[in-house]
Amino acid sequence: MNPYLRNLLVLPTIAILMASFNMASKGPKPLKVGKTAPLQDYAMTNVDGSSKTLKGLKGEKGLLVIFSCNTCPFVVGAEKFAGWEVQYNTINDLAAANGVNTVLVNSNEAKREGDDSMEAMKKRAELKAYKMPYVEDKDSKLADAFGARTTPHVYLFNSDMKLVYTGSIDNTWDSKRSEDIPYLNNALDQLGKGQKITAPTTDPRGCSIKRKQVNP
Repeated sequence: MNPYLRNLLVLPTIAILMASFNMASKGPKPLKVGKTAPLQDYAMTNVDGSSKTLKGLKGEKGLLVIFSCNTCPFVVGAEKFAGWEVQYNTINDLAAANGVNTVLVNSNEAKREGDDSMEAMKKRAELKAYKMPYVEDKDSKLADAFGARTTPHVYLFNSDMKLVYTGSIDNTWDSKRSEDIPYLNNALDQLGKGQKITAPTTDPRGCSIKRKQVNP
């Protein structure tokens, strides 16, 4: 094939990949460690029909908020990556053992009529036997307040609802890693023991949160 023609075919693919990366890396700035959780009284609908707030969900030692969805390969898995969803229930159990409650938040407002509808959320929660609430964040309001960028993107708060860890669940997405580092599990253990979080911030990895575009 003519090299010039080959480049023309490759460029659109590169542009799509770069656009996807930029959508996940841009947007509202993530809440910083040490800051208090916003919108603690904001009511969100759980898959069981009940209303949930961050304040009401908080455990004795804190709250773990995981922004998630129903289809992102980083959540549900793909050929070369199991996806973090398979860890959700064990993370919930570890959090509970350390006095922390867990909530999954779906902020994909642009896909609310399809893959991330409440009905699809209910089916996903039942299929995967989620042990924690799975709530709908209408208009991505909580995601915007947190500056959440990806699915998943995790935020761990202490008993005062101050952020002590944010970022990725672990580094298993990285095929070039030399060892597995369970960032979130380490933070949960340290929080439960009253210790300082040794790695309070990591880069979130996943699909961009699908916010609805508002026309000016």
